[in-house]
Amino acid sequence: MGYIKEPDGVDFVIKGKPLTDKQKQAISEFIKADKERLAKLKTRTTKSTKRQQKVWQ
Repeated sequence: MGYIKEPDGVDFVIKGKPLTDKQKQAISEFIKADKERLAKLKTRTTKSTKRQQKVWQ
């Protein structure tokens, strides 16, 4: 990714309000739930890729 140069008269610095404890907790719970969901999807796809081969005798 390259460097983005600020055009004249435009400021990319954002001064936002700090998050409350309730907002921080909600974001944390969302991230935790999303990681669990992605982990389940990942394990589900890796198990389905294993195949058994028949051995001819």
